[in-house]
Amino acid sequence: MQNSNYILSCDIGGTHITSAIVEKDSWKILDETITRSHVNSLENAKSIFLDWTNNMKACLEKTDISIKKIGIAAPGPFDYDKGIALMKGQSKYDSIYNMQVTEPILDGLGNTDLTILYINDAAAFLQGEVFGCGLENNERILGITLGTGLGSAVWNQGEKAFDADLWNTPYKDSIYEEYLVTRWFVKRFEELTGLKESGLREILEKHGETEEVDQLLSEYQENLLSFIKFFSKEYDCKILVIGGNIVKAWDRIFPEKSPLKEFEILIGKYQEHAAIIGAAALFSNGI
Repeated sequence: MQNSNYILSCDIGGTHITSAIVEKDSWKILDETITRSHVNSLENAKSIFLDWTNNMKACLEKTDISIKKIGIAAPGPFDYDKGIALMKGQSKYDSIYNMQVTEPILDGLGNTDLTILYINDAAAFLQGEVFGCGLENNERILGITLGTGLGSAVWNQGEKAFDADLWNTPYKDSIYEEYLVTRWFVKRFEELTGLKESGLREILEKHGETEEVDQLLSEYQENLLSFIKFFSKEYDCKILVIGGNIVKAWDRIFPEKSPLKEFEILIGKYQEHAAIIGAAALFSNGI
């Protein structure tokens, strides 16, 4: 069955690729098509493209829908207009540095009659939440992802969302990313307690009711509030969508919402699947 209302959408990370088919009018993911698999991004180019295209083919085999369009969310640096990978020295995808990736993907799929568009992964998260939640009537929305890295993106009505690339903005004695990601919780918790834990979830599960954790979360709130204010001022926008693993502890980080009263904060609804919707929305009529 061929239907131009369906898009194959892919979220490519450093260690995985997730693909799914998205219905264009509703921006709904066909859940039965969600296909996630491992990618060894340290391998040679041939192996990387094989990992990607095997995943895409496995997704397509789960339905009889024939697609003509593919949206891909990928980490930067990457030339998203030309489809050229520019990652180097990041322990991922070195072997495809400076390569145009569209042709190898089409070859691997055995179909040159496809249109492929690309978007930054942090921008795809924001764009997916905007379209998936029906927020596209707003003039501008900002997005923040909090996890192993700090993602920031901007969506303007009628345009493709873009990476704001604010992770390395100077803050205190370092940069914002060093104060807002998982490794900060691990490092700061050890400074406060002498104990080592692997992440925020483990800290909260094992030590959640201690004074040290209260202090840890209070300090994190201060750091995050500083970044929200900085980002908001930089782009003159008070509406923010926040996602990533750390946001699961949002009510512990902000037990009182009054410090955020000047902003409209939306917690991501789709989270890890938001980038799938965002990549599909590259084919929206409004972009």
